Amino acid sequence: MAAPLPTSLAGGTLRHLEQLIDGLTAGVILIDLSGSIVWCNDAALSMHGVEKTGDLGGTADEYVKRFALTMPNGHRLASREYPVMRVLAGESCPDLVVRVAAAGTDEPRWTHHIRDVVMSGDDDEPDCLALVIQDLSEQSEAEARFEAMFQANPAPALILRLSDQRFVRANRGFLEMTGQAPTGVIGRSLYEFDILNEAERLELAKQRLKEGRTIPQMEAELPMPDGHTKLVILAGQPIEVGDDKCMLFTFADLEPRRRAERALRDGEEHFSTLFRMAPVAMALTSPDGHRMIEANDAFWQLTGYTSAGFLGRTAGDPELWADVGERNAAEAEIDRGGGVRNRDVRLLDASGQAVDCLLSAERMTLRGERCTLWLFQDISDRRSSELDLVSAIEAVMKDASWFSRSIMDKLATLKNPRGSEERQPSAELTTREREVLSLICEGLDDKAIAGRLSLSSNTVRNHVASIYAKIGVNRRAGAIVWARERGLA
Repeated sequence: MAAPLPTSLAGGTLRHLEQLIDGLTAGVILIDLSGSIVWCNDAALSMHGVEKTGDLGGTADEYVKRFALTMPNGHRLASREYPVMRVLAGESCPDLVVRVAAAGTDEPRWTHHIRDVVMSGDDDEPDCLALVIQDLSEQSEAEARFEAMFQANPAPALILRLSDQRFVRANRGFLEMTGQAPTGVIGRSLYEFDILNEAERLELAKQRLKEGRTIPQMEAELPMPDGHTKLVILAGQPIEVGDDKCMLFTFADLEPRRRAERALRDGEEHFSTLFRMAPVAMALTSPDGHRMIEANDAFWQLTGYTSAGFLGRTAGDPELWADVGERNAAEAEIDRGGGVRNRDVRLLDASGQAVDCLLSAERMTLRGERCTLWLFQDISDRRSSELDLVSAIEAVMKDASWFSRSIMDKLATLKNPRGSEERQPSAELTTREREVLSLICEGLDDKAIAGRLSLSSNTVRNHVASIYAKIGVNRRAGAIVWARERGLA
């Protein structure tokens, strides 16, 4: 127990404590045992959008009437479930997160983290109650925007929390690639849903995961709901989501390539047809000088060349590689070890444009002749999306205010990295509704919008409700995403 205050301080202790609490960033509300709100600091007033203690209601019952509280999952709290009512009833409510809105408004405006403190007198009987409030509103908005961006990204991705090695997020791209339901992934541990199954460098991946370091790309067999596996190439990038250290995993589906390789091995009698129709760019070269023998339609489509100017020529005539050193290294490794696997290379198409590819090559015998089979998988879109996703996540967790303007622009590009046409709105908004939507995208609340446009708060709320109904969203974050995708903000 702390020692009593010195006599010289005891007389002014109450005033000293009031000054101390009033300067805290945390909100503090004091309630007596009768349910009256006797005092609160400026931070608590600001967190409720009011200017004086009486505006909170004066009593616990009045507070319940003036403010609507909901849980993060959307559950509206009944009167008896309010933290102020629970603490008056003798219950404890440690670490409770609620969303707060003024009564009569459509949408929660603040997110509060609340804990209770019971204070007693000399007889150790409770004589005063307190609620201590932390404002999580900015963090909550940032998380909502991040979730919208993460789900919209086309690159299949998972986020694993490192502390307990459980998956905390899976985007639509991953769920569509695997056929998994969200409940089959979210909340499960790495050992329950083993994405490193049969990874070619499993021990390295485990060590890097333990250390929270980058996991280089490697092949793995991803478990599927039907009990089969899908061949993928994965990579891990350490990130921070909120206060949690996490690992962002991105994936590329190699199953089409595996099917093509299996088909080639099944029988040479079908080789010619399967080779030509394979969706992955393939080429055959001779062992002497790596002369081009044959290439499939996907190869010509990828490079923009034609067989007339390519077949029968040695490597480098014309030059297909952006970096001749990469070609020389690949050829040397094939000559030395018989093949290469999953090597990042950059080719140049007939117009001189760079194409990022994943290269695998293998020496083989076809029709009694030694040759080399080259497979080039175009990963340009995946690489661009993957890099943008990592930078966007890091940016949103560092600076939520910058995120609202810049990352949403990046999100619209992620959905269609090669698209250049401006997205058009799919709903007819009035001129005033467009003005309101633009101010929402700038981060203004209803009161600020009303002041900017010289409108009443009720009129602004009506415009907001109309916008939500027309574009099919129910939160500000959703409206911002909708506007950014269509170039309205």
